[in-house]
Amino acid sequence: MTISRRSVLKCLPLLAWPGRGVFAAEPGPQSVFLGQGSLCGEVTDSSALLQTRLTAATQLDADGDLPGAAGVACFEWSSREDFRDARRTRFLPATDRDDFIVRAELTGLKPDTAYHYRVVYGRIESAAQLGPHGSFRTLSGREHDTPARFIVGSCMNYNKFMHGRAGRAGGPLTATAMDKRLGYPAFEAMLQLRPDFFVGTGDIVYYDNPMRVAKTIPQLRKCWHEQFRFPRLIEFFRAVPAYWSKDDHDFRYNESDNTTEALPLPKTGIDMFREQLPILAAGSGKPTYRTHRVSRKLQIWLTENRDYRSPNAMADSPQKSIWGAEQREWLKATLKASDARWKILISPTPMVGPDDRQKVDNHADIRGFRHEADAFFAWLQENRIGNLTVVCGDRHWQYHSIHPSGVEEFGCGALNDENARLGVAPGAKNSSDPEGRIKQHYTSPTPNGGFLQITADTRLTLEHFDSRGKSLYRTSR
Repeated sequence: MTISRRSVLKCLPLLAWPGRGVFAAEPGPQSVFLGQGSLCGEVTDSSALLQTRLTAATQLDADGDLPGAAGVACFEWSSREDFRDARRTRFLPATDRDDFIVRAELTGLKPDTAYHYRVVYGRIESAAQLGPHGSFRTLSGREHDTPARFIVGSCMNYNKFMHGRAGRAGGPLTATAMDKRLGYPAFEAMLQLRPDFFVGTGDIVYYDNPMRVAKTIPQLRKCWHEQFRFPRLIEFFRAVPAYWSKDDHDFRYNESDNTTEALPLPKTGIDMFREQLPILAAGSGKPTYRTHRVSRKLQIWLTENRDYRSPNAMADSPQKSIWGAEQREWLKATLKASDARWKILISPTPMVGPDDRQKVDNHADIRGFRHEADAFFAWLQENRIGNLTVVCGDRHWQYHSIHPSGVEEFGCGALNDENARLGVAPGAKNSSDPEGRIKQHYTSPTPNGGFLQITADTRLTLEHFDSRGKSLYRTSR
């Protein structure tokens, strides 16, 4: 499931940086641009979602936003790089109602096949132009034993990255002036590894940074615009499809649940995430928890940890839940039905940890949702669900921990150094595991951002990298 480096580079003719190309020309009064590039999401063995946003410029304006532009767009796609047998989706309008975002679903695709696509866009259909090439590969699915490699990342704090200590950075200030123009170094490092896909586990943007708290819809949208206009992100996502989950900061605010009237309201946070990322086809009311059969050996699950949760302040009990009853039963049923050798549950928040003792909003916390986690781990043992690995975001350090039940958890850490910190150790008084019941094989020795790479072949290999692509820890089974 690997696209050649040559194919990737052919797909990236625009929006490069000095030494690798030129930026798009300054906009004219009637121009329309793809200032946030394009995204491919939710690839299966037979379908994919394509998305773009029409913009009035290629760089942020005086208010730090990237305004949208009215127009039309469709997607041209083919299994050939030369687009000789290309097909097109229908043209769709880009309007302010949907933040000038256009999204289309491709169906009837072949498993384990490389596809190429480009946006066709303009003010009107008769004046439409071709955008840069993008690419993705469909999943192999249950019938094919193709090796798979993917990357998991989380916690991209824009204000800490751009403004350092003024943005309340807690980790080392490593972003250079060039990094602040191009975006997070991790995306350049990840692209060099040529993953089949990327999973963002939440906190893709931060609505509640003290420098600028976002509450209204225009303010929330601005957080997405400033993040996805970075050249490194545009280059990465043009070549790598993605799957997304949300957490507290890209839902409402830190440790948010559904109990208060503080802005943004829960429904606003839910709707905004569905609007900004290609998770569901336009207008779909399906839940955002889902599972994908990547190959004969590998299946992944992505849980929804904000929409259905009980109040954080509720006393822990069998009735308290992050997942909600319907999602929990779906998770158990699909796990029990799976015959995949490697099962990976990708959770926005930790289930094992340890975490900070005072926290209350996740499965690992003492006053959080631990009853649900322990009951789920016991169910795994009772039903002999083997080879399940938990991967989580949310925590700003990387680790490999083992729950007393034997469930292993890997924290992917924060993608940028400025948002990183040291973790808490099992047995520490300030941890959620003061008795030291959790075994920990690895934790970040220094504060650093980074990501987790997972390879499923004859063995399952999990490897932590720092934000510049240096391997830090690797384990296989």
